[in-house]
Amino acid sequence: MAEDDPRSPKANARQNGATAADFLAGGGELGALIRAYDWSQTPLGPPQGWSQSLKTAVGIMLTSRQPIWIGWGPELTYLYNDPYKSIIGGKHPWALGRPVAEIWNEIWSDIAPMLAQAMQGDEGTYNEEQLLIMERSGYPEETYYTFSYSPIPDDEGGVGGIICANTDDTKRVIGERQLALLRELATATVDVRTLEQACERSARALASDAHDLPFALLYLADPDGHGYALAATAGIARGHVAAPETLSLDGPSPWPVAALLRDHRAQLVRHIGTRFAADFPTGAWDQPPSQAALIRIPSRGDTGRPGLLIAGLNPFRLFDDDYHRFLDLVAGEIGAGIANAEGYEEERRRAEALAEIDRAKTAFFSNISHEFRTPLALMIGPIEDALNDATLSGRTPAQRERLHIVYRNALRLLRLVNTLLDFSRIEAGRVTVRFEPLDLAALTTDLASSFRSLTDRAGLALTIDCTDLGA
Repeated sequence: MAEDDPRSPKANARQNGATAADFLAGGGELGALIRAYDWSQTPLGPPQGWSQSLKTAVGIMLTSRQPIWIGWGPELTYLYNDPYKSIIGGKHPWALGRPVAEIWNEIWSDIAPMLAQAMQGDEGTYNEEQLLIMERSGYPEETYYTFSYSPIPDDEGGVGGIICANTDDTKRVIGERQLALLRELATATVDVRTLEQACERSARALASDAHDLPFALLYLADPDGHGYALAATAGIARGHVAAPETLSLDGPSPWPVAALLRDHRAQLVRHIGTRFAADFPTGAWDQPPSQAALIRIPSRGDTGRPGLLIAGLNPFRLFDDDYHRFLDLVAGEIGAGIANAEGYEEERRRAEALAEIDRAKTAFFSNISHEFRTPLALMIGPIEDALNDATLSGRTPAQRERLHIVYRNALRLLRLVNTLLDFSRIEAGRVTVRFEPLDLAALTTDLASSFRSLTDRAGLALTIDCTDLGA
């Protein structure tokens, strides 16, 4: 029988081989890599010999837009699709065809029990927003995933492997956590009354996010502008070698404050454990930060107090643009709280100054009232004597009227002085006001009659028509 005869053994082998590889068609980059991979060097063997269950699972995986990986056999030999490349990161394409335990050795203690449960075949596992410290890009990285391990039955009815569908929640979880801190800062400092209170409340808010800020130091500029004074701490004790009470601008400083003020950008300080020869708090992690960042706290207005934030950085995140922007927003919220406190203190100082002016005014009125009473008393006495002196009965009615006018106005002036004195006593809290009824018509008539001499002198007629208002 000829080799090109469709019934020949070689022709059947070629046809069966092409059919066996059909399940690997497409799949983008990973489809091509899987087709080109030498699977004979792995426990799976050539794709033509794979079980139908594995072929079906791989075909589903390659056509899916969900990040998926498959582990097959006792070693869980690794296969994955194009969407999963963003998750595996720098381990692509090295990870293809290797055992899962070798690929994810850094998180093996976390996932091994779940994989073992799924491989038993009774039920799969599901984890939502699971924290995993993965080395996707050559360094330990904080990641969060929602994923499930589901058993894949083999052709004999047992469990051949597992299939895992993934959702990367890292950015969302970290973003929500950071947004919660910014809200906490805004709420904590909205009603502060002093600079000390603003800094202490800000520090308490910073302590609520020990993932992104394992420790933090808040410094405020000295009024003389020669340095910064420690105002509050979060996650680290006062007295720590990295938390000096003052940071000088004129001399050596353990933190690069001068560079921060000169360059107007954040300063990254590496290897802080070696730099300070001290242990640092770990925050929410099991190891301390190796880096810290210095961020300026902006001042508000011409008289605002600037400050700076020294933040220990998450040991499982890079200090990238997103992290930098987050710390800038944190510093901005702290600056707003300080500005609120400064505004309140300025209003308090202004109110105290006005109160002091008011006290001085009250004291002045009290003193001047006493000074006015003495000469008035010396004036009223002789006028009363003149009016009551029988030897002056020969005076003309006009002269006596003039004396009466002087006398009435002197008494009125004395009443005004006494009223002024009573008013100063009321303001000082030494007198309780008690209102009494007054004959308004009589008072008005008396006041108007005081101007009769002026109207007469001007040749004018003064007519007072003020009837009694009754009780």
